[in-house]
Amino acid sequence: MNWSELFNANQQPTYEDIKEFIGQGGPFWSELLAYIDFRYQVQPKMSYSKCSAQPGWNVKYQKNSKSLCTLYPMEGYFIALVVVGAKEEEEVEMALGTFTPYVQNLYRKTSFSCGGRWLMIEVRDKSVLDDIKSLIAIRVKTKGTVG
Repeated sequence: MNWSELFNANQQPTYEDIKEFIGQGGPFWSELLAYIDFRYQVQPKMSYSKCSAQPGWNVKYQKNSKSLCTLYPMEGYFIALVVVGAKEEEEVEMALGTFTPYVQNLYRKTSFSCGGRWLMIEVRDKSVLDDIKSLIAIRVKTKGTVG
């Protein structure tokens, strides 16, 4: 069943509901949430989107009013939206060779629009999860370090 059909705008899911829906992608979901909490000390915000591209409940992370990522539950995995803005573009392009071929290809195929490259990254394995951590680190520098 489709995520947006399971939980409508008036029925907010729990984090347990999300993990159950994600299924085999649950460990990657848990790892990313724990990483963001530990590394950036920010709490997630659940939000309902009526956007036709990815409708339904999602989980947003922001630090100092800057978006770190938005997570979209999918059956068996999840999507992480990371926006690479103009300020981060040069650094991401320098690091691109260290990313998985999947993320490299997605970056190259995604046009710059609305202030950045809106990367909708399907998280199905640990290497892609690590790429997301690196992209977030580039977006928000923590005490002058990356990663």
